Amino acid sequence: MEKEAAKRRVEQLHALINKYNYEYHTLDDPSVPDSEYDKLMKELISIEEEHPDLKTPDSPSQRVGGAVLDAFQKVQHKTPMLSLGNAFNEEDLRDFDRRVRQSVGDVEYNVELKIDGLAVSLRYENGVFVRGATRGDGTTGEDITENLKTIRNIPLKMKRSLSIEVRGEAYMPKRSFELLNEARLERGEEPFANPRNAAAGSLRQLDPKIAAKRNLDIFVYSIAELDEMGVETQSRGLDFLDELGFKTNHERKKCSTIEEVIEIVDELKTKRADLPYEIDGIVIKVDSLDQQEELGFTAKSPRWAIAYKFPAEEVVTKLLDIELSVGRTGVVTPTAILEPVKVAGTTVQRASLHNEDLIKEKDIRLYDKVVIKKAGDIIPEVVNVLVEQRTGEEKEFSMPDECPECGSELVRIEGEVALRCINPECPAQIREGLIHFVSRNAMNIEGLGERVITQLFREDLVKNVADLYKLTREQLINLERMGEKSTDNLLQSIEKSKENSLERLLFGLGIRFIGEKAAKTLAMHFETIDRLKTASKEELLEVDEIGEKMADAIVTYFEKEEMLKLLDELEQLGVNMVYTGPKQVKAEDSDSYFAGKTIVLTGKLSEMSRNDAKAEIEALGGKITGSVSKKTDLVIAGEAAGSKLAKAEELNIEVWDEARLIRELKK
Repeated sequence: MEKEAAKRRVEQLHALINKYNYEYHTLDDPSVPDSEYDKLMKELISIEEEHPDLKTPDSPSQRVGGAVLDAFQKVQHKTPMLSLGNAFNEEDLRDFDRRVRQSVGDVEYNVELKIDGLAVSLRYENGVFVRGATRGDGTTGEDITENLKTIRNIPLKMKRSLSIEVRGEAYMPKRSFELLNEARLERGEEPFANPRNAAAGSLRQLDPKIAAKRNLDIFVYSIAELDEMGVETQSRGLDFLDELGFKTNHERKKCSTIEEVIEIVDELKTKRADLPYEIDGIVIKVDSLDQQEELGFTAKSPRWAIAYKFPAEEVVTKLLDIELSVGRTGVVTPTAILEPVKVAGTTVQRASLHNEDLIKEKDIRLYDKVVIKKAGDIIPEVVNVLVEQRTGEEKEFSMPDECPECGSELVRIEGEVALRCINPECPAQIREGLIHFVSRNAMNIEGLGERVITQLFREDLVKNVADLYKLTREQLINLERMGEKSTDNLLQSIEKSKENSLERLLFGLGIRFIGEKAAKTLAMHFETIDRLKTASKEELLEVDEIGEKMADAIVTYFEKEEMLKLLDELEQLGVNMVYTGPKQVKAEDSDSYFAGKTIVLTGKLSEMSRNDAKAEIEALGGKITGSVSKKTDLVIAGEAAGSKLAKAEELNIEVWDEARLIRELKK
């Protein structure tokens, strides 16, 4: 076939195959038989083999799976993929509703199914799918583009030439899961425990051809830049995704009251079993994007959404023993060791007992028959004891007086239920502290997981976090399951962590009551470790969101001579002690027009992203808020600006377009 004729035919085949693909996989309403679809696909592949330069990234032929990958590349999410807070009962939902209404007044909710799969992001440039990634830790995921291309519900080219990032849940339908496990059993392979594990395992295959055979599916549920699309509500956003050619879940509904939400939750509890895919809950989102922006986020989750988790499956098993472990803060936690039993698709042998008071309250004894469940289908816990089935062989359990790790006396601090080891040299606390220090949200040292840390500690190669930066290639390569490549990668990761901004170090140090958000707030405010460690309690209390307990804990931490020596040692080893993130500019320190002004961004900006505009304005001393009020000084209105622009005009608030904003930023 001549080149020009081949090019025209390829364009026709793209259009036809994409049309039939959309009808079959998204609309569930095919207009041609499978044989016709297969015939066209075969013709397309044949032409592309004859003319390789006509094979484009958005060709339908790319869905069969490409070359085998060596490894997954890391992907930084431009907008973090945060997890949701959980609700387990009606009272939790009412509390959420109460908090929302106290903050923003009357609201409407959009109620959606929580698909039990793997959260992914899909990046499109000028309408073409260019990259797909896992959620990962919410900030950094893995590039699984080639595997995601095999999911036929993901359009390789959208119906509009937009540059956007779409979020969704990739999953394995129940029928696909059954067929996959039947095939695995026939081959003598271990079956997957549940569809979620099967979906996650399929999308993390280095060979995309394996993923292509697994019949995965996806529901998309948001656009990262939704407010830039001229869309004002979550429900309209889902309709917009439908218009772009994506598959959204239509089991969704808008509600004006929390009572309506609860009715839908009750209805879906029974409907759940009849769905062709697994769900593990219901997601409730504030529908208005303006109100979402006003409510904002915590360090881990949005304040405008919550996930109702279905009541967990309960099973009966026997409690064989109670094991004690010591955490990084010295708290001694009892764990039930159980006869293995299947719960929610996985085998459970351990369950949380929380503390001594709970054991006494539930009268839990060794060898009892107990009811266990997975809280939120994740963490196993003992619900109650079947007292009527006791045989007389059961034994009462009491917590020891001494630490099971170091033998020091255990104490109970006033107002706490936990027993605590207060020996700073306790090996368990040091080991757990090291595991926390290297974790993703702290210093993020890849390759230093719990197994490797335990080995290093057992071999007496590390005694504190500073020792991690003294490790040599010779020491690491002799560890179990540590080859040359993994050793070199680990040393590179340790070296790279020295460059982290101060907030990661603060969180990693494990100062009591100081979580991720507080660590960042402190780092932004004080900017250097030297300024923070000399701060008084009064100075600390002046910082937003730092309370009495936090301030006391920080002062106490930096009063300890051994902690000051540790910080000096880390600094000498090259660990950064300075905040290197976006600066917090005070209005009085800026001579910019924006200094001290309250500004609202609305609509789609074409020359710069909303996040970039926000960062530049804040760097000049301006304050960005999500809603227009009498306190607003300026509104920046991009394309398709909606209700915020109308309200600004109603209140006679100054309005700029993007061109005016850019001119002012360049001054």
